[in-house]
Amino acid sequence: MHRRTLLILLAALVLAAPMAADAQKPIKVGMPMPLSGPPALFGEPATKGALMFVDEINAKGGVLGRKLELITRDSKGDANEAVRQARELILKDNVDFLVGTLTSAEGPAVSVVAKENKVVFIAPIPKTDQLTAPDKLHPYVFRVAANTTMEGRSAAEIVARWPVTKVATMSFDYAYGQDVTRAFVEHLKKVKPSVQIVDQQWPKLGEQDYNPFINAQMAKKPEAVFSSIWGGFFVTYSKQAKALGMFDAIKYNFIGVGEAASPETTKSMGKDYPVGIWGNSYDAFYWGETAAHKDYTARLSKYLRDEYPSSWAIQGYIGMQFLAEAIKKANSTDSDKVGKAMLGLTVETPIGPQTIREKDHQANRGQLYGKTVMDPKYPFPIMKPITYVDPTKFMD
Repeated sequence: MHRRTLLILLAALVLAAPMAADAQKPIKVGMPMPLSGPPALFGEPATKGALMFVDEINAKGGVLGRKLELITRDSKGDANEAVRQARELILKDNVDFLVGTLTSAEGPAVSVVAKENKVVFIAPIPKTDQLTAPDKLHPYVFRVAANTTMEGRSAAEIVARWPVTKVATMSFDYAYGQDVTRAFVEHLKKVKPSVQIVDQQWPKLGEQDYNPFINAQMAKKPEAVFSSIWGGFFVTYSKQAKALGMFDAIKYNFIGVGEAASPETTKSMGKDYPVGIWGNSYDAFYWGETAAHKDYTARLSKYLRDEYPSSWAIQGYIGMQFLAEAIKKANSTDSDKVGKAMLGLTVETPIGPQTIREKDHQANRGQLYGKTVMDPKYPFPIMKPITYVDPTKFMD
């Protein structure tokens, strides 16, 4: 063999070695998510849903021949902690992508970190419109959750059908609470002009004593109440409201967005749950609308070893599902290429096809709504009838 040919072959082997090594490395995904405190009621199952997807896809060979590795961190539902964890995941753990956060304080804060580091960030839960508003949108942020406009308008359509005109609101005083309440009020006034908003209460995020807010609200004698208090906080709020007779006073004309009717919430409250109110949820094991959903629920039940599996798992699952499909489409783990692949991407999820819009990086993610009732099949309340509300007509 000629000396020159040998040198060329050796050079090629030297160049190929790191490429082959990279091909064996796992694709690292960082997930900052609340795993402690009241927000963990939703954050922990969402994380388990993401882990289930990772286990399933890795059993099939991974993505582009590489395993996925999910690195989780407890964001504690705090924006500053979520930012700290996101930076550490990128700079110390060298993650390729971020999928996570729960609150509408965390999501926008981590989005800034993603932009600074040019790392694709998929938000599976935060709803505030501000996350993907025109002045905040950038090539690396995407959302597979409903947003506050879609959720608030969906709830307004339901309340508009009730025989009430005096409505009050109860929401945390931060991005999610402000945005979803604004969307609800504006749409309700549009579809039912006779409605009066007689009171609005704004406890701070994480409030534990709601008695002063409930008493002040009931003094205005509303006929219905819209609430966006969520997670473990809703458990505390509704127990206090029930003790004060609020639900009886308004004849259970109450709608709790923020997934107040999720199985996690109804299961955790048991007999303390105010049966008869309306609520929503991202998923419900008893929905069983399609064969795909039934199959997903059966797998989830086995994975979690729970006869009545989580509703929040689906958001972590779908977030990872979109990321995997975008990596396949891009045929790369480069964030710029994966971000472009996300635009207009449609994925067959357990709840049907979902698409990320190009103009605002928002998925057409609807939710399940219904009135809560006791059913002899289950030891806790469920929504019945349960209806998936398509958000398409509510998307700007």
